[in-house]
Amino acid sequence: MRKFELIAPCHFGLEAVLKKEIIDLGYDVLQVEDGRVTFFGDEEAVCRANIGLRTAERILIKVGSFHAETFDELFENTKALPWEDYIPADGKFWVAKAASVKSKLFSPSDIQSIMKKAMVERLKQVYHVNWFSEEGQSFPLRVFLMKDEVTVGLDTTGESLHKRGYRKFTAKAPIAENLAASLIMLTPWNESRILVDPFCGSGTIPIEAALMAANIAPGMKRGFTALKWEHIIGKDVWDDCYEEARSMVNTSVKVQLEGYDIDPEMIKIAKQNARLAGVEHMIHFETRGVERLEHKGQYGFLITNPPYGERLEEKANIPPLYKKIGERYKKLDTWSMYLITSYESAEKDIGRKADRNRKIYNGMMKTYYYQFLGPRPPRKNREEA
Repeated sequence: MRKFELIAPCHFGLEAVLKKEIIDLGYDVLQVEDGRVTFFGDEEAVCRANIGLRTAERILIKVGSFHAETFDELFENTKALPWEDYIPADGKFWVAKAASVKSKLFSPSDIQSIMKKAMVERLKQVYHVNWFSEEGQSFPLRVFLMKDEVTVGLDTTGESLHKRGYRKFTAKAPIAENLAASLIMLTPWNESRILVDPFCGSGTIPIEAALMAANIAPGMKRGFTALKWEHIIGKDVWDDCYEEARSMVNTSVKVQLEGYDIDPEMIKIAKQNARLAGVEHMIHFETRGVERLEHKGQYGFLITNPPYGERLEEKANIPPLYKKIGERYKKLDTWSMYLITSYESAEKDIGRKADRNRKIYNGMMKTYYYQFLGPRPPRKNREEA
């Protein structure tokens, strides 16, 4: 099988989570950088990574990398890459996104335009044509410039991997599915422990937990751009990888997952999304405000994405809301709480300093993942867990 360097972008601050996922899939990690992990794999790895990775944003095949400080250098070095190894004569190709950090070349539109021209010049010489119909399959590219080092990747994914296909309905400020999965993976939670999200919105956190518990691959029910690249990855390879994912599903696993929200419309939406994900029977959703947060169970997990107060009309409500979170959490004296927010006074209003705090970028927004750790369960409970 053909070997590739594969690049998996992710949320800034969650590279270690993605690295572990890639290693658990059985692949060697080559490099970890801000916002992406590079690993080595074959055609099967492209398929398995797209179908199985919960925390990545997409999977890119690395076409090449080079140094460029001028547009002439960008053009010539782009032209020197072996585009014919990937793009057929009728292929539709373009630079879908260019990102530049601390580089002399910083205009995304200029970078995109010049690289496209360079690709055209290369392929004109290879295919002996003067014009490309671009009526065939799509080959979108993504380019990163960091300190004048250019990395070029062919996007095998298409629509971002956070779009699993189950979330047809959303809340006002929904948490991305891959971010929700990452937050869960940063905790010791497993399917034998209780998980409650008291601000569940459209249900993303409990649904992602259910997918993990049932071993449902996040990309199992969706397609990818590279599915149509049969000259690079055969249909039989994709079929085998989808079948592998289906064979590992266990929806009969016993779990205690609960999602609460003060808005009954959100609970209705969460139930619809859980149904589409195939995990409706695994989650209890309920209309319940945080002031009624309580649980008879012991050693459970609160994992949640409460309001941040980013909207002007919400700001006055945020301090009392976080105080109420602190009051209700205090009564759950054996529980752990994991809370992501951009609200700077979260610890002060909750009334307890977090045991751990992790900075995560939710898009361009800097957030903090506060981790309030409860006591470890007795040995008997841990063995059962």
